Amino acid sequence: MSKLNQDLLKKAISDVFEGTKQKKRKFVETIELQIGLKDYDTQRDKRFSGTVRLSNEVRKKLKVCILGDAVHVEEAQKLELDYMDIEAMKKLNKDKTLVKKLAKKYDAFLASQVILPQIPKLLGPGLNKAGKFPSLITHNDKINDKILELKSSIKFQLKKVLCMGVPVGHANLKEEELRSNIVHAINFLVSLLKKNWQNIRTLHIKILCCLFMRSVLFSHYYVVFHLLKGYHDKANYNKNNQNK
Repeated sequence: MSKLNQDLLKKAISDVFEGTKQKKRKFVETIELQIGLKDYDTQRDKRFSGTVRLSNEVRKKLKVCILGDAVHVEEAQKLELDYMDIEAMKKLNKDKTLVKKLAKKYDAFLASQVILPQIPKLLGPGLNKAGKFPSLITHNDKINDKILELKSSIKFQLKKVLCMGVPVGHANLKEEELRSNIVHAINFLVSLLKKNWQNIRTLHIKILCCLFMRSVLFSHYYVVFHLLKGYHDKANYNKNNQNK
C-alpha cells in the first residue's frame, strides 16, 4: 500500500513548476527525486540495484555513445551520433584515466550484442564503476528507439550512504506526467527494499539546474517537500532557509 500523500504530492509538483518560471534559463531544468533510507547496513546488507522505464521522458537531452559493430557504426554515422568501434576501444588499452574521461563525456552508452560481452576486457571496469555500463542494442533495434528508452529510464543503486537521488522528469513535462513518473519511481524503489516502505525515511523532490554534466544547486531556486504522509514541514524549511 502506498504511503504517499497524493494531495501533498500534487501541491509539491505545482510549486516545483512555479519555481521553474521564476527565472528562465537557456536549458531545461531537471527535476530530481531524493530518497533517504533507514534500517539498512550498507556493510552487511545486500546493496540493491535496479533499472525501470518510467511512463514519460525523464531527460530532455541525453548524450549517447554507440559502442558498435559494423552495422551499428554505419547507423550511428547516418544519425550523426558519436560512436566507437572495437579498434577504437582497443586503443584506450584499459587506461583508467582515458576510460574515466570517456565515461564523463557521455550520459549513456549503447553496445552491440557482439561487443557487450567484450566491454570488461576492452575497457576494464571503468564504465561500470561510473554507473554507465552500456545497454544492449541488437540488429532488430533502432538506435533512436533505444535512446528514447534511455531517456525515460532511471537506475536505483545503493552504495555506501543511505541516500540517493534520481532524475524523474524535467520542466517541459506536464504536471500529471511528472506525478506519474514520481509515483512509478517510488513504487519501484519500494519493491527493491528489504522491508519495503519501512526502509523509507524521507522523500523529496527538487529542481536541479544541470549544465555541462555538473549539477549546480541554487539556494534561491530550491523547492523541496517531504512527500510521506504525516511528514510535511515546509514552514520550518522556509524559516531555516531565511536564517541562512
